[in-house]
Amino acid sequence: MQKVIAVNFRRGGKVYYFKQGDFDIKPRDIVIVDTAKSQELAYVVKTNIEVDEKDYPDLKGIVRIATDKDIERHNNLYKDYDATLKQVKDIVAKYELDMKVCDIEFPFEGGKIVINFTSDNRVDFRELVKELASTLHSRIELRQIGVRDQAKNIGALGVCGKECCCKEYLSDFDKVSIKMAKNQNLSLNPTKISGMCGRLMCCLAYENDFYAEQNKLMPKINSRVSTPSGVGQVIYNDILKGEVSVRLEKDDMVKIEQFSFKDVKQLEKEKNEKK
Repeated sequence: MQKVIAVNFRRGGKVYYFKQGDFDIKPRDIVIVDTAKSQELAYVVKTNIEVDEKDYPDLKGIVRIATDKDIERHNNLYKDYDATLKQVKDIVAKYELDMKVCDIEFPFEGGKIVINFTSDNRVDFRELVKELASTLHSRIELRQIGVRDQAKNIGALGVCGKECCCKEYLSDFDKVSIKMAKNQNLSLNPTKISGMCGRLMCCLAYENDFYAEQNKLMPKINSRVSTPSGVGQVIYNDILKGEVSVRLEKDDMVKIEQFSFKDVKQLEKEKNEKK
């Protein structure tokens, strides 16, 4: 086992692991770390995490705890962020390319600008990169990101009225599938289950394990079941309450009753069909 720290390179960004070494580091500290390309300034999210060396064999380490000079250098790199971003967008608009600039980054090493963008198609950047480098007097790196990353970078309000989870606290994107919406008996209308990014909402995954397990205990919709009031047909499952609504017919009378799922037994024929 080895001790590592979790850091991100922007507040709320994706989390990466680095060897902690002998440094006395606390969450919210700022450190300089070695990356594949250069040294970068990073924000500490969590410390003293124990991981198996076999799972993380090539982790890089911390160079130092960031000094006031390091932080000042980082702030100076980003002081003209808004003006530079506008320049980049204006140049991209001039070439009428099928791409949308999301944001820009200034690596700690300096002398380079990373431009994050989204696009549905392949884009010929050659002339664009030449003008960007000439205008901004810097090396240019264009990095294509997904729409979920775009939403995370920019931020937005979700349908719940709060800031999108990806912007507020999620460090990584969990896999989300339409089956999760089905497990929770949600409307499959895309406008109801999609986030600001146009993809399925991340929050669909939060309670999916509970719904998936509870669904195994509930009878299938339209199946015939035996209840304390007789045999009937399941018309609705209230998973949160653990109740089953059953349509009962007796003496030419039809009524709907609710039962605890524990008091409802699916008939053997229906069980076999469900399997």
